[in-house]
Amino acid sequence: MKITGDLAIPDDYGSFLDSLKERARSAQIQARRTVNSQLISLYWSIGHEILIRQDHQGWCSGVIGQLATDLRAEFPDMKGLSRSNLFYMRGFAAAWQKPIVQQPVGKLPWGHITVLLDKKLSPEARDWYAAAAVEHGWSRNVLMNMIMNKTLERSGAAPSNFASQLISPDSELAQQIAKDPYNFEFLARSFHEGGAVAAC
Repeated sequence: MKITGDLAIPDDYGSFLDSLKERARSAQIQARRTVNSQLISLYWSIGHEILIRQDHQGWCSGVIGQLATDLRAEFPDMKGLSRSNLFYMRGFAAAWQKPIVQQPVGKLPWGHITVLLDKKLSPEARDWYAAAAVEHGWSRNVLMNMIMNKTLERSGAAPSNFASQLISPDSELAQQIAKDPYNFEFLARSFHEGGAVAAC
């Protein structure tokens, strides 16, 4: 027992405090991962629905533009609902046709995914770079450099354990997930009525 002023502090107080700090940090990291996963799933599902409507109803770019306008009216704080981002979402769903929750790409921030889409990689290369970014905790800049340096072609081997790999809390990737403005916009919006999608 240690006496601090008028307060008697138990001997195990320091270790107890450390364990609570670690628990709080772990909960924060898990919350960030969950928010990122929900946002990426939302973006994939929007892109998937757009693809379906383009195939079955012949949606043109003008309809997607109207959809962006109406969604932004409903969620003005979510800049991720811009026309250009809706096209990225469509490309995302086209590139990864199965739901992405269990795939490495589903663990990446949106900025990483747009890099993978912009680079016009083969499906195998996209998957490899997504998996490597998760396994090694690459930031977006590192991912871009690895693609430009043709790391896949040089290594010739896929990451070993990306399917079960958790993003290291001190990696650059984890830091970018924590600071991703798309995640903040996704959480910050308070809902209101209105903003229905206009019919053609």
